[in-house]
Amino acid sequence: MNGDKVIRELVRILGPSRVLHKPHQLHTYNCDAYVAKTSLPRAVVFPESTEEVARIVKLLHENDIPFLPRGAGTGLSGGATPLNGEVIVSLVRMNRLLRVDFDNLRAVVQPGLVNLTLTRKITNKGYYYAPDPSSQSVCTIGGNLAENAGGSHCLKYGVTTNHIVAAKFVLPTGNVVDIGQPFGDPVGYDLLGLVVGSEGTLGIATEITVRILKKPQAVKTALALFDRVSDASDTVSDIIRAGIIPAAIEMMDQLAMQAVDKSNYYVGYPADIEAVLLIEVDGMAAGVEETSQRVVEICKSHNVRTVKVAENDAERALWWSSRKMAFGATGRISPDYIVQDGVIPRSRLTEVLHKISEISRESGLRIANVFHAGDGNLHPLICYDSRIPGETEKAIKVGSAVLKVCADVGGSITGEHGVGIEKLEEMRFLFTDTDLAAQLAIRSVFNPKDLCNAGKLVPKPSRCVEVRHAQRIIEQNADFFGGFQEQTELMSPSK
Repeated sequence: MNGDKVIRELVRILGPSRVLHKPHQLHTYNCDAYVAKTSLPRAVVFPESTEEVARIVKLLHENDIPFLPRGAGTGLSGGATPLNGEVIVSLVRMNRLLRVDFDNLRAVVQPGLVNLTLTRKITNKGYYYAPDPSSQSVCTIGGNLAENAGGSHCLKYGVTTNHIVAAKFVLPTGNVVDIGQPFGDPVGYDLLGLVVGSEGTLGIATEITVRILKKPQAVKTALALFDRVSDASDTVSDIIRAGIIPAAIEMMDQLAMQAVDKSNYYVGYPADIEAVLLIEVDGMAAGVEETSQRVVEICKSHNVRTVKVAENDAERALWWSSRKMAFGATGRISPDYIVQDGVIPRSRLTEVLHKISEISRESGLRIANVFHAGDGNLHPLICYDSRIPGETEKAIKVGSAVLKVCADVGGSITGEHGVGIEKLEEMRFLFTDTDLAAQLAIRSVFNPKDLCNAGKLVPKPSRCVEVRHAQRIIEQNADFFGGFQEQTELMSPSK
């Protein structure tokens, strides 16, 4: 079946209003929030049910046409960029909250449900959904699953994988399986653990069962201003060392503060301080007041200039808006920027920030730092001007240099934004050829034709020997990979 016939068949399945294929309709979908590389898709389709997704995927698989899933397009690593002329399976119309079980703290959602919408729908009952990426007002839970998104409060509550317990999943062949376990540990191989964070390379989640939490009785939020980054960094380590696990510890440097104070979320940060910490503790009312005072005392022991606990919800909301809108606010000080996403041990924070400053100075590109300090998840924003020849390429190289620093101190190249296309080669900072071959071998079990979001997450072998090595891994571990194959083919299939 040629391309035109496939488009006609997609229209037959969904109707003309839910299939975009004319060139002028496709430019909106040529990238996600990583805009350094763009490419047009073959078409964009808008299913509304698991059955429609399965029919679409089966059609594309049988006709060897590449495809990829897409949520809200807020991803920051190019995971939804159609490199190979894919048909984009947009999940934005699958946006319903299907059911809520308050007694057992579970909710079942479609993948296109916006993250914050879930909390808004259950907050009147005193519950919420914990993962809170900065884009939570627009990003989708399906996209969060694909990237294993984190957020400001993941220090205490964990990232997406800690809150998703089961999913209905369309394999790249079009078969439908149920993975995970709504209650208790999963039986058999932990396929859900593989799928969360797989960046759309193993299939498409169409129903997602998540944990919901009871809202804490009390919340206290402190804002601490430091003359030196080193004092702020030491404060972070000492808070954790004291046995306190705040809900969040966020940090911004001077350049990031300048950006947000030029936005609609003006706080009035002094122009001569190097760092600000936003520290939040929550829990039972009886203990939160005492814990927040201990946090204030630790700040004071590290030369804090001022530290203040929010007096009301409005002040707390302003501080959090200032932090969460920092990425967008960077547009106030730079025409373009790239957001990186390295992870480091907390104890190396001062050292790594110093090295990032050196990279900035040597490259001539400003770098603003705004990040989840409590769990060492850095977000350096590399400022550049794409109108200047060669500056985009320089910014990309600077980002790679920053990630190399993170890897060299024992960290990672990503904490929540994913690898996508942005960090493909940087995967080699962490993994040997053998490691990468094993990952590709697992992918081939789920995605045998490599049609589902090809070219993302794991770099392709650069030498034929690596291809042979990947095959050798499968042959030497036939029982292991055969178990995956059996589960993906037989576990609760829906034909």
